[in-house]
Amino acid sequence: MKCVILAGGAGSRFWPYSRKNKPKQLLNIIGQKSMLQITIDRLKKVSLVTEIFIITRTDLYEFILKEIEGLPLENIIAEPSGKNTAPAIGMMAALFSLTDSSEIMGIFPADHLIVGHGKFKESINNAYKVAKEGNNLVTIGIEPTYASTAYGYIQFDESSDKKILNAFPVKTFAEKPHKKLAKRFLLSGDFLWNAGMFFWKVETFMNNMKSLMPELTSLLIKIAPKLAEGRSFKGLWDKIKPESIDYGLLEKSKNIYVVTANFKWNDVGSWRALYDGLNPNDEGNIIRGNGKVLDGENNLIQSDKNFTAIIGLDNVVVVNTKDATLVVKKDDVEKVKDLVSFLEKKKKDLI
Repeated sequence: MKCVILAGGAGSRFWPYSRKNKPKQLLNIIGQKSMLQITIDRLKKVSLVTEIFIITRTDLYEFILKEIEGLPLENIIAEPSGKNTAPAIGMMAALFSLTDSSEIMGIFPADHLIVGHGKFKESINNAYKVAKEGNNLVTIGIEPTYASTAYGYIQFDESSDKKILNAFPVKTFAEKPHKKLAKRFLLSGDFLWNAGMFFWKVETFMNNMKSLMPELTSLLIKIAPKLAEGRSFKGLWDKIKPESIDYGLLEKSKNIYVVTANFKWNDVGSWRALYDGLNPNDEGNIIRGNGKVLDGENNLIQSDKNFTAIIGLDNVVVVNTKDATLVVKKDDVEKVKDLVSFLEKKKKDLI
């Protein structure tokens, strides 16, 4: 199985720790290695994996070359510009189709926290078998442990007679819900968290792309030989319209299955998600770096150098870097992305 790690994200909800030239996937958020290096090391332990590729933005290419160990230079691919997930995944599928269209490819985010390698490996093996058995598109869904509003959801058909191994047909993909809807998803028992991991035969995926995204596919087929030969494809790439793989393909395809998984998973997509993935002290506080909480509960401090204190407050996130300080209620951390949009217009030096 050839694995593609998507490493072009901006990590804007992790500002001010995550910046344009060093986004979340290149930070040592958990442990002593970057999230991207942890992802590579995790996949290398899966026996089915034969090759690992990274696709990223051009402006991150040199940073990744310096940061990452254990991959050939030619397996790190730079997009001329960000076009969302469908063009990135499609380009890699078109590249693989030049040599072996029967190959299974797996798609993985660069910056997720996964605990429990045995269960992770088992889920990968099951997804591989379902993808190989037929013309199926396969994803992994995580059994939810609480009513999260930070994740997308996958509804599956448990009663279907089309079940393959331990994979169920997908009924629908749902965007991040509001709290009441998330509680309904949890109670229904047929919704899983969308982990953003996908598996399919290259040929199966390309056939779906030709049917559902023909204009994009036509351009990608022209790009693939140029990419294989190391020639520039910027002119063709510039003609591509941005599109996510979810909207462009998965929500319209018929033969999608989800493998249920129960390893501990966290997309570390925001400061709240980081808090949920760590172990707080007896007062529910997490202090990373130099800080102290007095008379407060369930807070997060991230401050590598400057001493940072919280007094008499609960459920607050404080992030202190050399040039910026963020203070936000834990329930409002999704709004950090809005702040970054403001800074892109007014304070680009802080992005």
